[in-house]
Amino acid sequence: MPKIIQKRSEKTGSPPGTLMHVGEKKTEKVRITLLDYDEEQFQEKEAKTIEECFPFKEKPTVTWINIDGLHDPLNIEKIGTFFNIHPLVLEDILTTGQRPKYEDFESYIYIVLKMLYYDTDGVEIIAEQVSLILGSTYVISFQEREGDVFDIIRDRIKNGKGRIRKSGADYLAYSLIDAIIDNYFIILEKIGDEVDVLEDELISDPTSKFHHTIHELKKDTLFLRKSVWPLRELINNMARSESPLIQESTKIYLKDINDHTIQVIDTVESLRDMTSGILDIYLSSLSNKLNEVMKTLTIFAAIFIPLTFLAGVYGMNFEYMPELKMRWGYPALWCVMITVGITLVIYFKKKKWL
Repeated sequence: MPKIIQKRSEKTGSPPGTLMHVGEKKTEKVRITLLDYDEEQFQEKEAKTIEECFPFKEKPTVTWINIDGLHDPLNIEKIGTFFNIHPLVLEDILTTGQRPKYEDFESYIYIVLKMLYYDTDGVEIIAEQVSLILGSTYVISFQEREGDVFDIIRDRIKNGKGRIRKSGADYLAYSLIDAIIDNYFIILEKIGDEVDVLEDELISDPTSKFHHTIHELKKDTLFLRKSVWPLRELINNMARSESPLIQESTKIYLKDINDHTIQVIDTVESLRDMTSGILDIYLSSLSNKLNEVMKTLTIFAAIFIPLTFLAGVYGMNFEYMPELKMRWGYPALWCVMITVGITLVIYFKKKKWL
């Protein structure tokens, strides 16, 4: 997971609308892909320059322009100039620590989301900002790196599955948002399994090795909460929007996304509570373990204190100690010490301290 708080100090003092990439450079080369389609035809190409996408703006077909890599502000400036995108929106696209949001600019709609998915090994969670520009006949998506959760959408477009080829750009934007939100469930299910396993292991054998795992789980759930909570407001704004760019037929599907978002939020909150509960279990288990150790040491100390006292008394080198001249003094002292020790052990067992 990335850091909860992104560094933006390098932009401090810059004028509003300054195009500067803020965030980690996650790909060496900017990759531009284009899908153009309607119900009858489909075209896919990889553009070498951003200018190759410009003729598709005026076409009546639906065009999806996807840009992987945000570290080249010149490309963002060119596409912003041609599609008449506000400089502040372009600045937000390049600043990768944005909160998920929805903004209506009449001629286009700007949407920001956090896309989460596992790497190829299924171990590390990849998180990146996805920005969508929804126009009348086009959707432009900006991603930080190659690789995403949109392959199922590309497959539907290529093969004409579902109603995506029969619908407009707003339905394409809905499909992309839906793919991002649905993938949250995969992340949450795996984190939930990790929480269940960790809880069982902590109860059976609490050790300090779990501290790092619990800390990472808390960071993951906190980042998930930060990414998911604004989605409800974002989807509600889209569903209630009076923009002509979003058709009434698409708003029904947005309500379905809203239900998914609520489920994701509820699951994140449950995981957050469970993670806090695991931390309490961990701390209480360590405390109980420490108490058991201290209890054992205290019992040993309680048994040996009177024996140490007797040994100390008869270890004094006084000439006229009466017991020193006794023939059976040494065995008698041993008998007394053994009796005291056995008596204390029996007493502690009756008290159930042993």
